[in-house]
Amino acid sequence: MRFSRRAMLTGMGAALATGTRADAPLTSMRPRAHGSLANPSAQIIAASGLTGQIGFVIADAVTGEVLDHFAPDRLLPPASVTKAVTACYAMTALGAGHQFETRFIADGEIKNGILDGNLILAGGGDPNLQTDDLAVLASRLKDSGLKEVRGDFLVWDKALVNLAEIDGTQLDHVGYNPSVGGLNLNFNRVHFEWKQQGADISTALDARSENFRPVVKTARVQITDRQFPVFTYRAGQGVDEWTVARAALQGEGSRWLPVRHPALYAGEVVATFARSHGIVLKYPRKTETTPQGTVLAAFQSAPLSEMIQGMLRYSTNITAEAMGLSATKALTGQMRGLRSSAMDMARWAQVRTGGAPFFADHSGLGDTSRLSVAEMVGLLNADGIRPMLSPLLRTIPMVDAKGRALSDPRAETRAKTGTLNFVASLAGYLGRDDGRDLTFAFFSADIPAREAGKRSGAEIPPGARAWNTRAKRLQQQLLQYWATG
Repeated sequence: MRFSRRAMLTGMGAALATGTRADAPLTSMRPRAHGSLANPSAQIIAASGLTGQIGFVIADAVTGEVLDHFAPDRLLPPASVTKAVTACYAMTALGAGHQFETRFIADGEIKNGILDGNLILAGGGDPNLQTDDLAVLASRLKDSGLKEVRGDFLVWDKALVNLAEIDGTQLDHVGYNPSVGGLNLNFNRVHFEWKQQGADISTALDARSENFRPVVKTARVQITDRQFPVFTYRAGQGVDEWTVARAALQGEGSRWLPVRHPALYAGEVVATFARSHGIVLKYPRKTETTPQGTVLAAFQSAPLSEMIQGMLRYSTNITAEAMGLSATKALTGQMRGLRSSAMDMARWAQVRTGGAPFFADHSGLGDTSRLSVAEMVGLLNADGIRPMLSPLLRTIPMVDAKGRALSDPRAETRAKTGTLNFVASLAGYLGRDDGRDLTFAFFSADIPAREAGKRSGAEIPPGARAWNTRAKRLQQQLLQYWATG
């Protein structure tokens, strides 16, 4: 029987209603050995021609009995499958209904709409705050009656530790490796657009969203006459300084660049909206002091469960990192750095898997994380995890070699994918038509090829696309075998 959405949502609600505590040990469901294996799955792997190392486990979701496995204890980088771990970690620590709050705080007296003091934009760690949300927040500030700020306009981002980037081994310009902090905007990315105009090229940087495109000055781009590298980055005084190779800007196009000064970026954008409402205030500057005073306006994020569902679908790295850091802060009462927080999450997972996982971060972007498929299945089968996580996972369609959906897949798969250059992973739940529910994990990585690709300096090194395509095809072949085997 395939997974019923109603049953999954009911199960999720029941799990949350029981109030599973993050500090209460859950019974480990680490896979139990099933004895000698038949060869079909090993033959499928051998026939795939995939280079590197592979591990997989499939187990009964109810009993934990291992039905099939291949190198189950091999430690491999889980890539974005890490986000499934982070989702469970954050849900147990913060609760499904947790909301991040961004506030305008006045630290002085207001008379006749004039604030005799400072106005502070205080971030609460919301990783999904968008330009449209700041437009709403500015409108609420107007509704408070504020007309002028005589003091400074300050931005505060110390609700979470500030990270200049998630993984230092990534190229400077990739938008999926942004900064993380207590005040974030647009996944801490700025939209860079260029157009050929005769012999010249015009450029624009803005904080665009669905309804607005405010121009920003917290990032600048200079075109230079060179071939490589395509981009260079330098951190200016509150400004991201980029250069881009003229040869790379043919015709017209756009891409998102990471923002390294996100609090000032958010402050600049919300100030633009405030001024459009007639509110007089200065250019933003950062403050290290925890804000005190009167809350004039606030914006709350979507509930955590909804944010997690989006994170698992679109694999947004900043969402995972902010959630993981927030979960650690809630559990320990302390604000941890990225590595320390990831270690706390690993210890949380260890209790539930019986293994010894290592996480470099909460998103899987760093390739030094190591996890076995046995540990991953152990976590997915731990008490309370499936009813909490399964409803939030994306349905993975079963497809043929040409990517066409199978007319009768014989099962429904809800899982999290993970992809880096020369790394591919997949883990989740398989609901078969015969009524049996299974838990699985598949990890694969060609570490030497990945290291060579990083040394090449290419965003997508030669051979990476073909390798990852082959790995995903192998995932499909094994899923389809498990669906009917």
